[in-house]
Amino acid sequence: MIETEPRVLLDDLIFPEGPRWHDGRLWFSDMHAREVVAVDENGARETIFEVPGSPSGLGWLPDGRLLVVSMQDRRLLRRDGGRLVEHADLSGLAPFHCNDMVVDARGNAYVGNFGFDLHGGAKLVPTCVMLVTPDGHARVVAENLGFPNGSVVTPDGATLIVAESFGKVFTAFDIAGDGTLANRRTWGKVSFNPDGIALDAAGCIWAANPIAPGGFLRIATGGEITHRIDLPDRAGYACALGGDDRRTLFLLEAFDSNPHHEPKRGNGRIRTLRVATPGAGLP
Repeated sequence: MIETEPRVLLDDLIFPEGPRWHDGRLWFSDMHAREVVAVDENGARETIFEVPGSPSGLGWLPDGRLLVVSMQDRRLLRRDGGRLVEHADLSGLAPFHCNDMVVDARGNAYVGNFGFDLHGGAKLVPTCVMLVTPDGHARVVAENLGFPNGSVVTPDGATLIVAESFGKVFTAFDIAGDGTLANRRTWGKVSFNPDGIALDAAGCIWAANPIAPGGFLRIATGGEITHRIDLPDRAGYACALGGDDRRTLFLLEAFDSNPHHEPKRGNGRIRTLRVATPGAGLP
């Protein structure tokens, strides 16, 4: 790493998730504030729009239109001009709230979901990853996953890697020409519950550890930890590699993720750290 101590970018958030570097700014969902926000590297922020069903994963279609996951009503929304419209209804496919998403260069969106009522104390139920094609058609393309969460697509567009939070594993799939997934395999096993992830140019993955006190770890293929950033009191929930050279690591942190606890502003923050290896692939 180029820097040893992260710097605070924003510290008045409720629960930041789903970070994506796009068009010179970090875009993210302040999930429990029900806002999609963009911020530049100097901390100048803009609330882009509100999502009443709680926003999560973000991505862009090839024509530049923004997609956002609406968690609680299990829909994928599309921003057309200044309006949010339904891109796909996922309520018949996702057993519980939808969450993170990655959109590939062709506009295929891969959306995960909880599978069960996590914050209500329900028993873990394996669940699926859904594919939403650019025309809004949705179908299940992978099943029996332990809370599919952060996802990345390799630079050649050929591989999807999914963090299974309750499987403690990163799972890889080949992406076929029609967007379907095949050749499921283990990319790496870990001893923590990985949440949001980011891929770098060396083929390693930065992953958030959401169990407080948590942090962020850089993982090589197979599961070896090469770097770690520990947090004394908060947990890590997502990360992204951005900036003009993609060497700024954005760290999304919070004390509490449970919406039933009604966390307030200041519960979440975003910090930045300069790293040696730039980001690669999508998001």
